Amino acid sequence: MFEQQPETLRQTVQQLSATASTDPTGWFDVLYQKAQGDTAQVPWAKLAPHPYLQDWLSQQSQLQAPTSALVIGCGLGDDAERLQELGYGVRAFDVSPTAIAWCQKRFPQSDVHYAVADLLNLESNWEPAEFVFECRNIQALPLEVRSQAIQSISRLVAPQGTLLVVTRLREDEAAPEGPPWPLSESELAEFAKQGLKEVNRAQFLEGDPAITQVRIEYRR
Repeated sequence: MFEQQPETLRQTVQQLSATASTDPTGWFDVLYQKAQGDTAQVPWAKLAPHPYLQDWLSQQSQLQAPTSALVIGCGLGDDAERLQELGYGVRAFDVSPTAIAWCQKRFPQSDVHYAVADLLNLESNWEPAEFVFECRNIQALPLEVRSQAIQSISRLVAPQGTLLVVTRLREDEAAPEGPPWPLSESELAEFAKQGLKEVNRAQFLEGDPAITQVRIEYRR
């Protein structure tokens, strides 16, 4: 989310996210509405599965049986659709009704169960999944709601389940400018407090100047 993007689009994101301190997730649907079906106006829309997810999946052993998967903040649905193609039983949610309608329009025959839901206000009927994918949603939220978001994500990981997190990483605890607001190591440590153990980490550098990105695999 928020990788290299045109300056005009960056400014739009910054203007919309100015409301994040009072309404951390409300600006996402405004952005999707303003896009009016133009994916070039959605900075994180790549119309393909995220390459860090693709790479991780290629390293996994062949699925023995369909596994439950959940995609958090699914955007336009490419990650969810890729998991479904591989045999996972997939649920995916986004806080934006416009984004979910867009997914359903793009993939009218999909077996993915798409739903509108807010990570910060999830209903209790969301069942944990064996595989959960969180890609750059936490970094789009203000620091004061990070713990709440991490707790919600952690509750969605089933016993012995896997959580895969992709995010920007910052080097210190100082509050960063954003969005996005990269995560710190102490924020990532919140996952361990929720019973998730880090088992693998890959680090990537993107852009010019280089931005540190991490892909972390957790197990419950």
